[in-house]
Amino acid sequence: MPRLCRSVMLLAVATTLFAAAPAAADARFRAFLDSVRPEAAAAGVSRVTFDLATRDLEPDLSLPELILPGQQEKPPSAQAEFTQTPARYLSEQQFKPLIAQGRVLAQKHRATLAAIEQRYGVPGSVLLAIWARETAYGAAQLRYNALTVLATRAFVGRRPNYFRREFVLALKMIQDGHITPSDMRSSWAGAMGQTQFMPSQYLEYAIDFDGDGKRDIWGSVPDALASVASQLVGKGWRKGERWGFEVKLPANVDCTLADPDNKMLLAEWSKRGLQPIRPAPEAAAIEASLLLPAGPYGPGFLAPKNYFVLKDFNFSDLYVLFVGHLADRIAGEGVFATPWGEVTQATSGDIERMQQRLTALKLYADKIDGKAGMKTRLSVGLFQKANGVRVDCWPSRAVLERMVQGQ
Repeated sequence: MPRLCRSVMLLAVATTLFAAAPAAADARFRAFLDSVRPEAAAAGVSRVTFDLATRDLEPDLSLPELILPGQQEKPPSAQAEFTQTPARYLSEQQFKPLIAQGRVLAQKHRATLAAIEQRYGVPGSVLLAIWARETAYGAAQLRYNALTVLATRAFVGRRPNYFRREFVLALKMIQDGHITPSDMRSSWAGAMGQTQFMPSQYLEYAIDFDGDGKRDIWGSVPDALASVASQLVGKGWRKGERWGFEVKLPANVDCTLADPDNKMLLAEWSKRGLQPIRPAPEAAAIEASLLLPAGPYGPGFLAPKNYFVLKDFNFSDLYVLFVGHLADRIAGEGVFATPWGEVTQATSGDIERMQQRLTALKLYADKIDGKAGMKTRLSVGLFQKANGVRVDCWPSRAVLERMVQGQ
């Protein structure tokens, strides 16, 4: 359903629920805000700042992923990173316009990107690719007020404790003079600025790189890009190393080798027949894991430390592959050497059922989240091996049916 239609429906439901007792609804929200006061004070937010920032604050019940009174909780909104197949998410048509614009911006901001790389060791192409993926190089409209979003999600959203903390830190940003409440623009999830930082990330990593005395991730490209570099370094980025290496896969590759905990030197992977498409002799001593995002139905990659640093920035293999490949293309490299095969992925609900079944079989010990990540795909492969069926590590509907038959 289009986001606008869904938002209208949610707002209609919310209006119906609260129309009978608007004063009571308002009282509940004001009581919630009052309950945050001690935490805000402990974080250094004065009473004056708190009152000014929250005086006219009202919940936005049109936001997605809310838990509204009297309504059955619905599944979280589907994210493309976890619902689209690699062939669709990483299609060439997705990259072409971003590559062209990225190369133009690389020239426009050449001096800034060089200075950021000199200080932090993060290539400018990587920063441009993240900027592109987050807000289409700053073109995406940030239609929401971050205080409203964060307060609403802390009040009637999923993960209320997480958003409550982020709301307090947003107030702290205002207290410290980083931004005014009206200028604190965000996405519907509360991520702010051109590179989409949550308040906790802003306070820890945001940088004033243009020297104007402000850490402005909304209006300053140097500040926004340097802040990303600061965050990546804070998460362990290794200077001079690539984000990943596409490899030539041997016939009948064992997809259960694609375990994030199964790390070997690139030289050792090469001895096993998984050689980088683009020779990288200087990287032979880098440790990496094998990544097969589409099982045997597409490209394979060796993922070193910097791959997982990017994944800590956004916990999705497809996001990292998008950013890494876009960075390579902006820098002048070519398309994926191996094409993506057309595969059908099970729904998020079916993947969640798989995860539950795999957990019961002691083949999976990670989050039950309906997302087909590295560990879920690995566990699918282990199940296939244990049951004597073709091993492709791909979470298909057929795999779920096989699991259900064995119950």
